[in-house]
Amino acid sequence: MAFGWIDEQAELRRRAGLVRTLRPRPAGTPLLDLASNDYLSLARHPEVTEGAARAARTWGGGATGSRLVTGTTELHAELERELAGFCGFEAALVFSSGYAANLAAVTALAPHGSLIVSDAGNHASLIDGCRLARGTTQVVAHSDPDAVRKALGGHDGPAVAVSDTVFSVDGDAAPLAGLAEACREYGAGLVLDDAHGLGVLGDGGRGAPHAAGVAGAGDVVVTVTLSKSLGSQGGAVLGPARVIEHLVNAARTFIFDTGLAPAAAGAALAALRLLRREPARAARAGAVARELYGRLTAAGLEAVRPDAAVVSVRAPSPEQAVRWAADCRAAGLSVGCFRPPSVPDGISRLRLTARADLSGAEIERAVRVIGETRP
Repeated sequence: MAFGWIDEQAELRRRAGLVRTLRPRPAGTPLLDLASNDYLSLARHPEVTEGAARAARTWGGGATGSRLVTGTTELHAELERELAGFCGFEAALVFSSGYAANLAAVTALAPHGSLIVSDAGNHASLIDGCRLARGTTQVVAHSDPDAVRKALGGHDGPAVAVSDTVFSVDGDAAPLAGLAEACREYGAGLVLDDAHGLGVLGDGGRGAPHAAGVAGAGDVVVTVTLSKSLGSQGGAVLGPARVIEHLVNAARTFIFDTGLAPAAAGAALAALRLLRREPARAARAGAVARELYGRLTAAGLEAVRPDAAVVSVRAPSPEQAVRWAADCRAAGLSVGCFRPPSVPDGISRLRLTARADLSGAEIERAVRVIGETRP
């Protein structure tokens, strides 16, 4: 029977407690949201939604084609200029998603004969980029510049190291200055995914590379998403102008994909401008994360100290993690639930995302619910 093996896989997932289901959410919900990635609480901000609406009225519902045909509007170019300037880079290139941006950066910058040194905790999109690239990938220990140095020292030829700046599972930050130093010793490039750093870290939310002093360097390329702190959709690659020009000519997820919808570009641009005016939003998101961590650990829960806006709480097993998240939801709290294969260490956990607009009472309520429903 065609696809008969799917039933076997479904049964294996069921036994392991790894079944995933879609849960459509209504426009309005009474749940306290600690599951989304809307770190700066901008997805529903009037200026951001009006930016999306205005762009749709002006440019239409879709980009109408790939970026190299009709999919590049003046709005895309404006967003790229302002995003590059805000983050401290020479140029930027906008993609239809952060996933597409990561695939582009890794595959286009790791040709045949090159070495890709990839952190063991990297996001799936970076891992897939490594798999699709023509270079050879070597996975090294998590957040270990010396491991990167050792890998680069054993290769003769072009090389690039690839890492998240803030890892999405536990919210820990990579040692960016150390990684940059290791790469420079061997003339290697450094590709950083700042999906969870933009809008939270750096001066006024300019990102983890900006905070580490590596933004704008000629050997550093950064990818970002527009769907987290900026409350929109899409992604971008930031870096030297010659690298961006290379991506325009060589990145398949740019050349063969329809451009980002104008509404998403308009929303992201409005959010970026709002963040420029209100830089305190970035600091507030970090402060909320630290307060969550402090209250959770004080309540006897095993949480990981956050370096940005993600707070991870360990669960005993995949099944108990699912039940824990469901019990939280029944008590009015929405939290993320990360299980294998989404976690590189095999340890299941609740994943909480801090938001800049959370009040002290809401933080206290969230900690109380998590503590009362713990397995």
